[in-house]
Amino acid sequence: MITRDNYFQYFKYSIYILLTLNFYFFFKEDVAALTIRFPDGVSFDQIINAYATSIDTVAWLILVWILELETYILEEDQITPTMEYISIVIRAVCYGFIAYAFFGYCFTLLFYYDTNAIQETDLCSLANGAWTYSQMIGEYTPISVENCTILSTSNEFLRYGSTSAIVDISGAKDIIWLGWIDVINSGVWIIVVAIIELNIKLQEKNIKKNLSQKLSQFNQYILYPILFINAFYWGLEGDFVDFWDAFLWLVAFIFIELNIIQWREENIEH
Repeated sequence: MITRDNYFQYFKYSIYILLTLNFYFFFKEDVAALTIRFPDGVSFDQIINAYATSIDTVAWLILVWILELETYILEEDQITPTMEYISIVIRAVCYGFIAYAFFGYCFTLLFYYDTNAIQETDLCSLANGAWTYSQMIGEYTPISVENCTILSTSNEFLRYGSTSAIVDISGAKDIIWLGWIDVINSGVWIIVVAIIELNIKLQEKNIKKNLSQKLSQFNQYILYPILFINAFYWGLEGDFVDFWDAFLWLVAFIFIELNIIQWREENIEH
């Protein structure tokens, strides 16, 4: 018999699956940006910087499934010492990549600050196939005779470092704002998941229920609204993929929070 709870669980796991599918879009964006940001190729020490978004996404996907296992799917007596050890190792690796990806976003932001004014005042004068225009963060469009007047009508342009990518003044400011949103978003998510990890430990030991509740409230009333504002900003800027992904992650971690709340209530009853 399909119950209301079954429908809720189907909806929850459909969100997790959609998040998993979103990885394709971020990997595609990272690959498309490689030839512009790294014209000489990607060295080993640049991999995290080059694929920051993709690596960040994979680490979070693994993490959310582990958190779902621990907070809902598995009972406490089903988690053996071996499983717990494996979980700790996997989570440590994920957190390492998430932290590293955070610095990747920081380096990407610095890249967008590294601009130089160019002499050309007409974008169509650069429609020779050698230049690209940065319409959005991480997105570069080859400048052609057909699109040069559409991309920008400005007469002042900036070049990113020594790359072949250029942008007008207004576009550069918008991209920097988006870069800051990426950095803030990544940092806030790290705090969110740190609080969730602490909450899980409190539930496992069945202690400090008031603290656990306050931690959940801090996420719900302080951190999640910040993440929602970030998602809303992406939506206003027309970056639907980032907006959609941010929205799905918010919903996914609200589910994790609900798991913890239910777990806490069960501990109180016992």
